[in-house]
Amino acid sequence: MARKVVNRKELRAEAEAAEKAGLTKKKKAVKKKATKRKSKKAAAADVRMKLYWGVFSQSLKRVALYEFNQRKDAEKKAKDLSSSGKAAHFVQKVKEEVVEE
Repeated sequence: MARKVVNRKELRAEAEAAEKAGLTKKKKAVKKKATKRKSKKAAAADVRMKLYWGVFSQSLKRVALYEFNQRKDAEKKAKDLSSSGKAAHFVQKVKEEVVEE
């Protein structure tokens, strides 16, 4: 379908003529409703974490837990458990939440 070409100057002239004749109604200003702001939830309190060395079996069960500065002890425990049993044991970092009372 072909569109009808409309000259903007002609349309403006028609609109001004209609205004002078009083044929057009002025539009009332539409007030927008104020949008309610969503309240922000309080930020969760920072959870303090502490790092440990954990000795784990091959089935990922934690066998022992050592302070972070006791890595040599944790590796020794893993080596002893691996040599005495069938399954190998390994040392891995473990993060746990610090509970303050």
